[in-house]
Amino acid sequence: MSSYAKELQVAQLAVQRAAILTKRVFHEKAKGTVSKDDKSPVTIGDFGAQALIISALKASFPDDEIVAEEEAAQLRQDAHLRQTIWDLVKTAQLDDPAAEKLLGGAIQDEESMLTMIDYGNSKGGAKGRIWAIDPIDGTKGFLRGGQYAVCLALMVDGDVKVGVLGCPNLPIDDAAPLTGSMESGQTDEGRGVLFSGVLGQGATSRPLTTGALATEKSISMRAITDIAAATFCESVEAGHSSHGDQAEIAKLLGITNPSVRMDSQAKYASIARGAGDIYLRLPVSATYQEKIWDHAAGDLIVREAGGAVTDIHGKRLNFSIGRTLADNKGVVAAPAAAHEQVLKVVQEVLSKK
Repeated sequence: MSSYAKELQVAQLAVQRAAILTKRVFHEKAKGTVSKDDKSPVTIGDFGAQALIISALKASFPDDEIVAEEEAAQLRQDAHLRQTIWDLVKTAQLDDPAAEKLLGGAIQDEESMLTMIDYGNSKGGAKGRIWAIDPIDGTKGFLRGGQYAVCLALMVDGDVKVGVLGCPNLPIDDAAPLTGSMESGQTDEGRGVLFSGVLGQGATSRPLTTGALATEKSISMRAITDIAAATFCESVEAGHSSHGDQAEIAKLLGITNPSVRMDSQAKYASIARGAGDIYLRLPVSATYQEKIWDHAAGDLIVREAGGAVTDIHGKRLNFSIGRTLADNKGVVAAPAAAHEQVLKVVQEVLSKK
């Protein structure tokens, strides 16, 4: 098998299996959520997906460390929540026996599920093999039936080697243009994409399935000859990225296409396949540090698709420091040929603040 072939296969199937659980949670628990403040469907999906992914990783790579968002203390205190999650986890499986076997099969019992969740407590760092997991990236998008992503990346000595994003609500068609309607009501048929990248081996997309992996296609960023024709992807939440600065940057670049707002690393995936062109995450707070699991997979997939990804100072994202991108501020992702031009305007606008 080629370099990281097994890691890639396990990661793809693990994300695919976790996506089955998140979709079930949406249809059974989130639809009809009265208040957007109701975090319970997200909590159920987060814990369940994290348990399933870690279980799959531990079956093949028992010594690898894992950085993940959730810890099981809350579930040990809350029997009802624990039982709700366990009922979903114990029945979540791929309908291809060989694929399910590769992931180590089902988690044995409730206590094992809690143990798996707590394996995600690595501090990260610059040494060894460390996986980063975001079981549901884009919680509000998930609740709206909009964009969210199941995210998994492998870092070796602080460098991202494998990245996988499961985007259950993105259109399967790589050529489908981005529209404002991406934010909600996107859970119908013809959707669900698994994006992957391996360092030095390019990036791919394939439809998400409930069993074995579908046939993959190579993806690449759109070649931009005129930056004014580009499309921006930005966060839905103003608390995640400064929309005002973004509008100013678009104006200076001569970009008139409306920005497409969507949650999660689906933005990285969208520009990687040429459905959008530029993703900016502009700092809204001087002290906020981005979490590595929110960027590791997307950063690699965009770079392998012919893009460049830096922070607002032009530095590559540094995943070797710990659980956060403590060395970086913001994100600027664009086709490699246009990145310098975009970065310059970003710096010009932010320097006025």
